[in-house]
Amino acid sequence: MVDWLVQNTWILWLVLMLGLAAVETLTLDLFFLMLATGALAGLIGALAGTTFFIQVVIFCVVSLLMVLLVRPVALKHLKRGTVEQLSNIDRLIGEDALTLEPVTGQSGTVKLGGDTWTARTADGSLLPAGSRVTVSRIDGATAVVVGTQQADSGPITSS
Repeated sequence: MVDWLVQNTWILWLVLMLGLAAVETLTLDLFFLMLATGALAGLIGALAGTTFFIQVVIFCVVSLLMVLLVRPVALKHLKRGTVEQLSNIDRLIGEDALTLEPVTGQSGTVKLGGDTWTARTADGSLLPAGSRVTVSRIDGATAVVVGTQQADSGPITSS
């Protein structure tokens, strides 16, 4: 059995490649896909008639190059998108909000996207009620805001 496997190492590489590709479908992180590409290179090496040691070297080199060079670029392109493609809290970052009560570095509330959010200032400053603010980040269920304008002179309406 071992002799047959040594003579047919391409089957080992094929099974490894398919297994890694299957794991990639579960993780969707592009890491196992890079390893599967390395296994494909090992398979090509096996079909070309190289020794098993050379096949392993090919697998390691191609996998390492894919993980270090291709994966970061691929992830960057996959995560890039327009504002319309952003979802959940990513969409709220950079949005304008209105303070409903004074916002400090510890507490406060703002009207953001039609909802009332707990808020705090990014730098610990005090923002009076009625101030226009911009969301710099979301920290759990709290909007971290920075002031953009002093308090409005008109009444605050909550809709």
